[in-house]
Amino acid sequence: MPTIITVSNLSKTYGSGFRALRNVNLEIRRGEIFALLGPNGAGKTTLISTVCGIVNPSEGKVTVAGHDIVTDYRAARAMIGLVPQELTTDAFETVWATVSFSRGLFGRPKNPAHVEKVLKSLSLWAKKDNKIMTLSGGMKRRVLIAKALAHEPEILFLDEPTAGVDVELRRDMWELVRELRSNGVTIILTTHYIEEAEEMADRIGVINHGEIVLVEEKRELMRKLGQKKLTLQLEQPLSEIPAPLQPYGLTRSADGGELTYTYDAQDEPGRIIALLRHVDEAGVRFKDLQTTQSSLEDIFVSLVREAK
Repeated sequence: MPTIITVSNLSKTYGSGFRALRNVNLEIRRGEIFALLGPNGAGKTTLISTVCGIVNPSEGKVTVAGHDIVTDYRAARAMIGLVPQELTTDAFETVWATVSFSRGLFGRPKNPAHVEKVLKSLSLWAKKDNKIMTLSGGMKRRVLIAKALAHEPEILFLDEPTAGVDVELRRDMWELVRELRSNGVTIILTTHYIEEAEEMADRIGVINHGEIVLVEEKRELMRKLGQKKLTLQLEQPLSEIPAPLQPYGLTRSADGGELTYTYDAQDEPGRIIALLRHVDEAGVRFKDLQTTQSSLEDIFVSLVREAK
């Protein structure tokens, strides 16, 4: 897929001297869902805000479909919709008015049919004449998304879009994101909910201390870094691991009823076969076995730990 956003050697240092971004290089592909993961203070929001033209870069360059975010700001910003973390809305405006106004801010002609479509897709149609101040937190979050979509952007940034919202809205969000992607919209989301990235993303980026630690296809990341565990449920508990099995680095459960072998997803299947043969030769009998694979959360935690 062609690139739609290019970030080159981007750094941001605030007046206090705090360096929020350090030589960030990143390419976002047109039509993908890209998840940016990182702990609090890692630089996720600063990176998004810089690409969206809200924060001025200290060094480096960002282009959106070839438009420089500094020298060609209007063209770049017109392509972007942003859903911020904060619930900043016009409290005394109606839902319809604030979403329609957002469309006009980008010089787009009035299009009531599009505004209606956006509101209905976010289950806001019944609230269109309600003032923002009367809505629940979850509904206000939906309004922010509607405002971001009002001018029909080609790129949508979702900065912690489901933080503090109910399960229903989170599910609706996932469905909406999939629909937008199917219509060619590029989605970049930051999230603390690892399952969100695991469910939605095509690629994963990890940022820590203002630096990009890793960018990888989600499936490839899981394949490369995901660990698997083979657990043997024993017929009789063991007080210790037999000597022939010790080279495998097995762990024994507290009650001695299970042995667990942890291995990389890239390990050859032959090693497991050899392990099971040695288990049999050692006279250890098991009644059941199961395998599990580490989740994206496990991988994320390990990457952040390594980057400290």
